[in-house]
Amino acid sequence: QVQLVESGGGLVQAGDSLRLSCAASGGTFSRYDMGWFRQAPGKERGFVGSISWYDDRTDYVDSVKGRFTISRDNAKNTVYLQMNGLKPEDTAVYYCAGRYGIWRSTSRRESDYAYWGQGTQVTVSS
Repeated sequence: QVQLVESGGGLVQAGDSLRLSCAASGGTFSRYDMGWFRQAPGKERGFVGSISWYDDRTDYVDSVKGRFTISRDNAKNTVYLQMNGLKPEDTAVYYCAGRYGIWRSTSRRESDYAYWGQGTQVTVSS
């Protein structure tokens, strides 16, 4: 059973940076596609970005491109979400998710990810 634990959330001001971490246990991390999703108050959870197990290729939703960067350290079983230039609209609970990688491309669909963390709150004040 794969377990994911996020950390690094907090309260910041607009323009600040945060780095979220997601530590995995219980599986072969290097074989997992990893994704980040977020849920803002009153909204459905949505895709933020992902990183492929195969070649570390990343994919991002348009609203975070150029500001957010996903990376992974397979030796530490950890995936990161570096968030720069934070905006109030980035306020949300951020979740990491994982799925056993089969294809070379990742997915933006929640239903494709079998494993989820508990979430970490990110609040950006104006």
